[in-house]
Amino acid sequence: MKARMTNPARVIPEVMPAIQDLIKAVRKGGVPETVLELVHLRASQINGCGFCVDLGAREARKNGVSDEQLHTVAAWREAPYFSDAERAALALAEAATRLADSSDPVPDAVWDEAADHFDERQLAAIILWVATTNFFNRINVTVKQPAGVTGW
Repeated sequence: MKARMTNPARVIPEVMPAIQDLIKAVRKGGVPETVLELVHLRASQINGCGFCVDLGAREARKNGVSDEQLHTVAAWREAPYFSDAERAALALAEAATRLADSSDPVPDAVWDEAADHFDERQLAAIILWVATTNFFNRINVTVKQPAGVTGW
């Protein structure tokens, strides 16, 4: 597989500092790194971004996500390996990624469950992380960035 073009962020390198600053800031939002990794991986699976799924699984493993979680994150509702907080974050990530699938994309029940486990700053970090993941997914899927290739 070959990408259609060089990663757009490399074509317009002036965007890279802003992207890197966003990532650094979100990681300071008080959400455990394992939760951010699971959220990234699940949104990337939904969006069919092979590059982000591959890289996300590797990063998740490095940052403490268990093999059981990695193997079952796509079916997290049926797997016993996730805490209630992780489940709430995954539900929020799915809802915020699948906006067009419902007339009420992020239902109050999903929001309320997440708010039971995360404070406002943490919720902000999760929302920003989901949005950032969707940003990366859309770029990589559009240019057909293959998995296993350094694209960023």
